[in-house]
Amino acid sequence: MLPHLSPATADALRTALLRAGYTTDGVRALLGQSAHAALGRGEVEPAFRSSRDGGELGVLVRLLLLGAVEPDAAVAAALAPLAPADAAAAGLLRAVPGGWAAALDLRPYGDTSDADISGGDPSGGAADGGADWWVLSDLDQRRQERDHVTGVGAASLTLAAATPRRAVGSLLDLGTGCGVQALHATRHARAVTGTDLAPRALAMARATFALNGLDVELLEGPWLEPVAGRRFDQIVSNPPFVPGPARVDYVYRDSGQDGDAALAALLRALPEHLEPGGVAQLLGSWLHVRGEDWPDRVRSWLPAGVDAWVVQREVADPALHVGTWQRDAGLDLTSPAAREQAAAWLDWMERARVEAVGFGFVTLRRPGGARRDGESTVVFEDLPGDVEDPLGPEVEGWLDRVDWLHAHADDRALLGARLAVAPSVVLETYAEPGTEGWTEVGSAVARLDGPRWRHEVDGPAAALLAGCQGALPLGELVELLAFAHDRPTDELAAAALPAVREFVRHGVLLPAPEPGR
Repeated sequence: MLPHLSPATADALRTALLRAGYTTDGVRALLGQSAHAALGRGEVEPAFRSSRDGGELGVLVRLLLLGAVEPDAAVAAALAPLAPADAAAAGLLRAVPGGWAAALDLRPYGDTSDADISGGDPSGGAADGGADWWVLSDLDQRRQERDHVTGVGAASLTLAAATPRRAVGSLLDLGTGCGVQALHATRHARAVTGTDLAPRALAMARATFALNGLDVELLEGPWLEPVAGRRFDQIVSNPPFVPGPARVDYVYRDSGQDGDAALAALLRALPEHLEPGGVAQLLGSWLHVRGEDWPDRVRSWLPAGVDAWVVQREVADPALHVGTWQRDAGLDLTSPAAREQAAAWLDWMERARVEAVGFGFVTLRRPGGARRDGESTVVFEDLPGDVEDPLGPEVEGWLDRVDWLHAHADDRALLGARLAVAPSVVLETYAEPGTEGWTEVGSAVARLDGPRWRHEVDGPAAALLAGCQGALPLGELVELLAFAHDRPTDELAAAALPAVREFVRHGVLLPAPEPGR
């Protein structure tokens, strides 16, 4: 049964959830830190114990989060003014011996801008600025169904945390699923459109938006077909990005195309659906093929003239890749069916000469303004490990800094600019022990925020950075440094400018305000 919330049902359910305090903060307060953390690890008993004296909120937590059967009278009181029978008719509950059970996953979810992006929060992250929603998705018991609709998972949280949040006129959530990215988009886009090829996913998203009282345009169809001929200021997408044989076991993860061909086609097509200056942000996976450099492989998919920042977060060998996604689907990896599937998948990887699979995010921008034809910046970087800060602000800063670098592409323009070391940057020095004590052997500048970029520097580079306080043009600092080290100014400038551009791109150096501003 597909969920369907009429306006009256949505209003009544929203009233009940708010009255009971079924929100991110309310659930945390009821469960307490320990039980809440345990629930994030899949340990439900502490949450059952914490919720047993929780009144109506406790009933909703056990019913909707913990999968318990609750008595009719208790459910009726907790959902009032929505009758349990009406909730069942909307596809939210099902009658069972002893009362009612959830037919769908319905959980509170908050803006994750300041949240842990690990994906382990059962109540959906921390609210930011009052943003508190509810999300409908399929129960875990349905995970092995082909059209299973996932809820707020690690991938959704990762993309939400890495998406720029500047105000825009129009935003497309491509492959919206249950609508997580579109929920975030309603906070900074005047008009939001979501597409999906799965009717069940669209029904789930429609119910989510109805429950939250949000107006989002929903269109059915594959990839960009539903928005043919349209352009948007921003596009976000958590597409079916799992590379494998050309088949669809699960709609949410499998594209039906061979390997990473679907991602290649999407990257080629996205810029045509962006307004000038528009930005697309998506998750993706690419193959590491024997004899090929993975950045060259992905670069070949990009249309000329677009800015692109491709950040590889993880690399998995074939066995780990297959096992990860089989576990994600809830399969028993020792069963004959799972072993047969794994064998076929690994055989395909061997034939395709796949050595590993990379995962990360891609930022694309269709340049606008005063750019020369074909002028663009394309950067590939590895960023392994945990990232404590949301990457959305870093993406915004990266785009601004790339624009600034294009405006100062000429060496004279860059030498005439005033730059300042970012406030979060420190100089680290390290030493080795010896017979006469510690001997300094190197140093590096590092940001203490965002991606924690770190650059090894020698003495002259460290001295140049120390002088970047926004007071003097870069060219004058280079002249002073050249005099101090008895080196030709032109020679030192030629050596320093590539590093300066890298420092700017990574936010180690920032353009300083013009004097008097």
